This record gives sequence, C-alpha cells and structure tokens, in this order.
Amino acid sequence: MSTENLLADAPWLTSGGTTRVLKLLNADGEEARVVGGAVRNALLKLPHGDIDIATTALPDEVMRRAKSAGIKSVPTGLDHGTVTLVIDGHPYEVTTLREDTETFGRKARVVFGRDWVRDAERRDFTMNGLSVDAKGIVHDYVGGLADVAARRVRFIGDPDQRIAEDYLRILRFFRIHAAFGAGEPDREGYLACIRGRAGLASLSAERVRMEMLKLLVAHGASAAALAMADGGLLQALIGGVAYTGPLATMVAIERELGVDADATRRLAVLSVAVTEDAKRVATRLRLSNAEAKALDSMGHRWWRFASKDEASARRLVYRLGPERYHDRVLLAWARLGGDPNSSRWRELAELPQRWSAPKFPLKAADFIARGVTEGPLLGHVLTLAEDAWLAADFPLEQAALATIADQAAARVSRDQRN
Repeated sequence: MSTENLLADAPWLTSGGTTRVLKLLNADGEEARVVGGAVRNALLKLPHGDIDIATTALPDEVMRRAKSAGIKSVPTGLDHGTVTLVIDGHPYEVTTLREDTETFGRKARVVFGRDWVRDAERRDFTMNGLSVDAKGIVHDYVGGLADVAARRVRFIGDPDQRIAEDYLRILRFFRIHAAFGAGEPDREGYLACIRGRAGLASLSAERVRMEMLKLLVAHGASAAALAMADGGLLQALIGGVAYTGPLATMVAIERELGVDADATRRLAVLSVAVTEDAKRVATRLRLSNAEAKALDSMGHRWWRFASKDEASARRLVYRLGPERYHDRVLLAWARLGGDPNSSRWRELAELPQRWSAPKFPLKAADFIARGVTEGPLLGHVLTLAEDAWLAADFPLEQAALATIADQAAARVSRDQRN
C-alpha cells in the first residue's frame, strides 16, 4: 500500500544529491525510491544517515545513465545489483530490485525484478521495509508505518526463517530495538532469536564486533543487553559472564556527567573484570589494536579506586593519561560506586578537567652530572627519580628536584657498590 506524502518536505529528498539520483533513474520506464533506514529515521525525526536507493533499472543501465550525466559510478556489488554513485564526494548506494532465491549467511542467489512488494518482503524488519518516492509518498507493504509509530521492531514474515537466512539478524534485532524501539522487544521475534542462538557461532568475529559496538552506544543499550543475557545470547558472544547491572550504571553515569557514550568503555564494563577477560573478548570479537589496549587498561586493577584519594588519583592520571584514566575510573565507579550521583566518584572522574599532569622535569643530563654513567643504569636512576617525584606530589621547585636527584643517584651508586 502507499500513503500520503509524509516526507514531501524532507530537505534531503527535495534537494541535493538524492534528488539528482532519483531524477536520473525515474525516467524512460524505470523507477527509483529511497529505501530502508533513511525512511525509518526521517519518520522518527532522526538524522537520516546513509541514503540507499532501490531501482527497477539494471546495474548496467544505472552505470550508463550515471556516465551520461557525468556522475561517478563504482560497481560495489554487481552480483547483488549494487552500484555506488558518488555526487559531491557523497556516496549513494543504488540497488536493483531483487528477490533472494536462496540464502546462506551474507551470500544469496538473487534474481533481479521490478516488484516493489517482493523487494520489501525480503528485508529484515518491517520498519526497514519502507520506501519513499521522489514526491515524498511513503510506500508500505509490510506494516512498517504502524510499527514505526509504535516503535516496535518486528521481523518481516516468519522470524525463524528470516533468522536462518542470516544469523546476524539476531544481533540486528536487539540493536535496532535498542536504537529505535520502545518497551519490551517483540515477543515473537525475541523467542525466535533464542531458538536460533546456536547459529551465532557461524558468524564471523568482524560482523559480530560491528553489530555489538553499534548496539552498545544505542539509547536502549542496557535494556537490550539484559534481554540478550536473559535469553542466553550474550554469554555466547563474549565467552564469559555478562555484567548487565554495571552496564546500566555506566549508562546512567555517562548521562549524569554529560559525556558521550563510548562503545569500548561500555563493552569493558559489560564483559571485563580482569585483564584476562579483556584478552578473551578482544580475541573473540577481533577488536582493533586500539580497542584491545583500551579494554586491557580498563581491566587492570580498577578496584583500587575504592581507596584512592586525589593525590594517588593524580599519579594515575600521570601514568595513564587523561583518556585512559577517565575510562578506568568510570568502570570502577560503575562496578563499585553504584550511585551515579556520588560526589566522591564525580570528583575522581573529573580530575583531568581541573588538573593537568606536569612533565617530569629531571633529565638524563641531571644524573650524568652526578656521576651516573650512560646505559641501563641511567634508565634505572631516571625511573627511581620519577617514582620519588610522584610520591612527593609533583614538586617543581629546584631545591626539591635537586634533593630527589641526589637521593636517586646516591641510591644507584650504593646499589652498584653492593
């Protein structure tokens, strides 16, 4: 069915690159519409993100028309009918209408067609099965408009069949619900995800990582994670205990502090109690080196914050740097503090905002002048002096620094004699 022109005034539909692509493909018996997430988001009054376009034109015809119009085309997925058009540096993914005749994971045997209904029916969720034409008229063949209005995430057709076509849809069900849904997850879909959970083992780590990190920064991340844990889904993904309570506290803390949601930090509070957990999760999800290092840092002795005063916290800011310190203290707060309104934890978390660690002022030359020879011994004395400087609370007066340098050099000399 089609409805009134709900999106006739959408700026991204009435001007710019989208208009050019639709005009290019809406001619000589062919038709094109914007499909999927951009339509859903526009109806929900959210930023539209990437704009995907479906068309009755075959890929070769799409590229021919683009060439004649001076638009760059990239054959990004010809087997599945996808061509990417680039206008003013912005990509528009154009896919020919199709039917999946046989599906297995991300791969599928497809036939191209001209049936908008069949194309909508092969998509995952009803709110993703909507399309809008150049006039702003929204076309709904799967009940998506009602589900958008109710913020209800439902599979199109038989949930078990849709999941069996691609088990990543289990994660997408919870991720889309966390981002756009309201209330409890659709029960029929939820039970189908539980029935199909063994299929999660067939997914590549890279695909799981992508969906998990997107899910964790969604508005409803903590509720979605709890539903996944209750259904026996989350443990299978991270390979260990899921700490859903601390995740909910972390979300509340971030909102209280006004800091952006961070996927890696939320993954840490959900899955990491010790550094061994960090290594396991990083391997299972094939995290990037930067993500793995951040996870490992957060898992390292975070419980020591239970007894830290500001002086010892400053030393940790110096050792870790402001970003790593901030992530670790938030993890400790979520695990130990409990109360998102705690003034003590807030002071610890905001320490890097009101205090910057100075640079260690003593140099190698200061110890060479005191008779320390170059080589490993020089590195050792610098470490001793830095530790003493930290313990003395970062003094910068020359007399205090000279005392630290003299004592470190004397200790090294004494140790060398012994």
